[in-house]
Amino acid sequence: MDFLSSQGALALGSRFKALSERLYDAADAVYRAQGSAMQARWLPLLKLLLERGPMPVGDIAREIGQSHSAVSQLATRLAREGWLSARGDRKDRRRRMLALTPKAEAELKALRPLWRAVRETVDETIAATGHDLLAALAAFERRLDAAPIHEAILARHQAAARRALRVVPFDPALREHFYRLNAEWLQKYFYLEQVDHEVLSNPEQRIIAPGGEILFALLDEEVVGTCALLQESPGVFELTKMAVTERHQGLGIGRRLLAAAIEAFRRRGGRELFLESNSRLQPALRLYASMGFQMQPSPRPGSHYQRADVYMIWRDPEAARAA
Repeated sequence: MDFLSSQGALALGSRFKALSERLYDAADAVYRAQGSAMQARWLPLLKLLLERGPMPVGDIAREIGQSHSAVSQLATRLAREGWLSARGDRKDRRRRMLALTPKAEAELKALRPLWRAVRETVDETIAATGHDLLAALAAFERRLDAAPIHEAILARHQAAARRALRVVPFDPALREHFYRLNAEWLQKYFYLEQVDHEVLSNPEQRIIAPGGEILFALLDEEVVGTCALLQESPGVFELTKMAVTERHQGLGIGRRLLAAAIEAFRRRGGRELFLESNSRLQPALRLYASMGFQMQPSPRPGSHYQRADVYMIWRDPEAARAA
């Protein structure tokens, strides 16, 4: 348990699980000492039926905070061992009503004095800590109900990732990632055409030497995205070879790369910036449009790519607003 304790909130679920196992084991030892076949894990379901009477599986699951399948599996076992009976709901034949057998009801009623001893002993143990553990646990549960924690965790992680994200220029040490990232998405949606292989295999010769630029997005030290400006003719640049690794999509990496590429285009005094894409890539096309790229009525004449059926030209939103 020392390791779990040292992990703090990161291992809270595991720590709760280990604690519940200790409490289950203690309760089961008490039941065995009293000659009862009762098991601690059965308590929520059986005691609920003892207090409320017959109930459908779905209602039981909601009341005790377990899944429908978990309740169904336990009910099957308890029915096999003589604790439960099942029958159709008179109001809705599709629902299965669970009820205690007479034997189970008698056994559970006989356990009430033992449960009182359990409750009092656990209450004393909690009180000895100087903390109202049950009240704190109830408050924690209410907080989880009010604000799903997985959404908060993901939002915090994404915000931290955006802060850590940086865009850097080409470095020979990053060359392999230019090929890897582009090949990854091309092989998922299309295939590598000969022109892709030539450009990706020789980025310095095919992109940088003719006056272009290659950019990489780094999350900490991991290369998670890339794009390039290919100078087709003086002042005319193609935005090309843009790729973001699938595992890190949704962090705004593509937008950061696009902004950096547009800034590089301006810095070079470019007069025309275009891209070619495919109509299947709707999320990418929406991103391009949000950054100022405008759809053209037909594919670009003389395109190098067989897959290209989309042609977009960048119009400076700032210049348009000034006009």
